[in-house]
This record gives sequence, C-alpha cells and structure tokens, in this order.
Amino acid sequence: MSTSDAAPEEHGAPVSPGAENTWFVVPLFNEGEVVGEVIRDLRTRYPLVVCVDDGSLDDSGRIAAEAGAAVVRHPYNMGQGAALKTGIDYALRDPQMRQVVTFDSDGQHQVDDAAAMIAQRENEDVDIVLGSRFLDSRTKPGLLKRVVLRGAVWYTNLTTGVKLTDAHNGLRVLGREACEKIAIEQNRMAHASEIVEEIGRHRFTVAEHPVHILYTDYSRSKGQSVLNSVNIVIDMLFR
Repeated sequence: MSTSDAAPEEHGAPVSPGAENTWFVVPLFNEGEVVGEVIRDLRTRYPLVVCVDDGSLDDSGRIAAEAGAAVVRHPYNMGQGAALKTGIDYALRDPQMRQVVTFDSDGQHQVDDAAAMIAQRENEDVDIVLGSRFLDSRTKPGLLKRVVLRGAVWYTNLTTGVKLTDAHNGLRVLGREACEKIAIEQNRMAHASEIVEEIGRHRFTVAEHPVHILYTDYSRSKGQSVLNSVNIVIDMLFR
C-alpha cells in the first residue's frame, strides 16, 4: 500500500456542514472516465477527500490526485470493504476528524445528500446516519435490484436487530467513535452487512436519511446495477 505525496489543498472557509472536520472516503477501481469530475465537484464543498485506488488497471489514481484528493493505493484489487477500511484508517490519523463519509467514485452519490446527512448526525446527536433509497421516490432501481434490496433489508433486519429501510447503501456518515470501533473484515461486498452487524453489536445510535442514487448511463454501461444485485445475493447466502 502506498500514499501519494499530495495532500488535499485548502479551499478556504467551510461552506457546508462539518466541512472542516469531515473526511470523505472514496473507494476507487477503474473509474478514470468519471472520477475526476466526481472529486472536483465534491471538493468544492468538502476539501478533505481520500481516494483508495484498489488496484485500478487504468489511471484512476492519477486523475483523482490531480483533482485534489489524497490517494492511497492498494498493490492489487482487494475489494470495496478493504478499500473502506484503508480509507477510514487514513482519516483516523487526523486528530480533528469528527466523522467519515463513505462515498462512491462513479457519480451515483449526491454531495447535497451527504451534507444533509452530516447535518442530521450533528443535529440529532447520533453515532451514524445511513442513506436510504426507499424513504422517498427519487431513486429508480430496476425491478431485479429493487427485489434484491428489499430481500437484503428483510434479512439484515432479522439477523442484526438493526431496523433499516435500506441495508446496502454505500452513502454513510460514521462518527469518529464508530470509525474506531467498527471492524471491517469482509473485503468484498459482504462488508455492507458486516457494518450493520457491527452497528448492532456496539449498540450505536443510527438514523436514516433519504438519498437519491443516480443510476447513470455510465454505471449501467458497466453493468454495475445487475452486478451489485448478484453480489448482494451471494453476500446473504454465503457469509
């Protein structure tokens, strides 16, 4: 694992909730086509961004660094769970860090949603805020994905004791104590269920917030929606 020498540049006074003490952790694997725009847009409001280049075969890491993110590189693809763990560990090195936001690199997550979730965590004094696609009607997953996600919610609520409406949403706000205590051992897609299990095990307070996940032409062209649905099924059956 290696880290780029460039640190995130300063953007002046914070203009969004928690901007001075919130780190965005962005797992990154072969997203060179879009990651530069994602990082530049994010850093107009949140300057503290670390991308974990999880063994990309393209120039994703270089593009993310040029867009202003700190970049940590895995020598080979280890999976999204491993990338999140590396990024959270990086953020914990900052003694001023109050929370981490996990944020996708493919353009599906919205900065406005993340800002609202940060504000909610601080206003409601909860440990964790999780995004949910099912608290409003903005997100339009396909039928297969909707069925799988609903099944995952049922399974996770049954096995963890944490009652959620969306168990596999990658947009999360984790307070510092949660970052310190949640153990992510599952390197690949099973990490999503593992995080919920850890929330229940440590009895963290949790809230949900409606988020708009954009299933773009780009993500559909990569087959991400169907692939993630398959991964969730494998997660539930074989963990």
